[in-house]
Amino acid sequence: MNKATAAAATVLALSAATVLSVSGSAPAAAGRRPAPVVQDHFDPLGPQVHALRHAGRTVHYSDTGESGARPVLFIGGTGTTARASGMTEFLRTTRENLGLRLISVERNGFGDTDYDPSLGFADYTGDVEAVLDHLGLGRVTVVAISGGGPYAAHLAAAHPGRIASLHLAAAEPPYGAKPAYCALDDAALSKELAGQIRDPRTWWAFPDDSPVHDIPGFTDRAEEDGARTYYQRGQQADPAPQVHEQRLYCERPGPDATALKAPVYVYTGEKDTTVPPEVQARWNDAFGSRVTVRRYADTGHDVQYRHWDQVLLDMAGWADRTAVCVGDHTRVLPAREAGAAVRHGAVLGGCAWKDAG
Repeated sequence: MNKATAAAATVLALSAATVLSVSGSAPAAAGRRPAPVVQDHFDPLGPQVHALRHAGRTVHYSDTGESGARPVLFIGGTGTTARASGMTEFLRTTRENLGLRLISVERNGFGDTDYDPSLGFADYTGDVEAVLDHLGLGRVTVVAISGGGPYAAHLAAAHPGRIASLHLAAAEPPYGAKPAYCALDDAALSKELAGQIRDPRTWWAFPDDSPVHDIPGFTDRAEEDGARTYYQRGQQADPAPQVHEQRLYCERPGPDATALKAPVYVYTGEKDTTVPPEVQARWNDAFGSRVTVRRYADTGHDVQYRHWDQVLLDMAGWADRTAVCVGDHTRVLPAREAGAAVRHGAVLGGCAWKDAG
């Protein structure tokens, strides 16, 4: 064997030894520390946005994409994009353990989606239907947050048989009296909204005592989605799409959704001044006895984040259970047992909330 051949053989032997050591197929040499383990797959950086041609326009949607998981249509609040569902991924492990897959369809003029002033609720419902059909999905669970409420109501009215359950978190109902801003003309409303739209940090500002500040990176993630909403496609903070959506919220009366037979869950924070509990109570009038109200004294217009663990349980079919932190461990208990545990010092939600607080 010449020197070149011998050198090559040495390199191959060292390479093989390295591979065996990393894969764990061979024991580490005596006195050497174990080789590190490097993952085989990428971790997601948030939901990926996809494009679909429908009705002569491009519809954008996100999908966490877990095969075989229960599909959940996530309808974000006003001024959000198809990636807004990523703001709930601080409990991604729980979501995946419960077998839930989040899908979100972007609305008119926000994020990647072109603005068309002629589009309304029916068009969004059609976009949702097209995306679900494209993904081969039939019935879905629906969760709507804040300004996503009216869109959820119109979807329930148009396709009641396609909704397995409906979850409304701090969600604006399109029933009852119109919001006060409906009396403004477009110019005045644009002026009122312009400052917030130019600076997404103010759009996503939560009170100093909000529990969202205990979620590592949440505020930054929310502000990034705000910037995506108003700047992604070069909108340069154009208020027109936001004004258009606010005008849709002024439409009264809301749709007749009494054909929906699926269970409905309403999550209300008693400190909510954006959509107060008495306003959210209009969902009861719309859906009657099928409504389960979960009312929390510790939250305001952030109830959907502080109690996202309960929303996940409800969506996964565990509505009779409650997540509570008992000592240093999270337990999912029958509702009555959970109530007793809280009275004896347990904390509602997973122990991450207790540790953060």
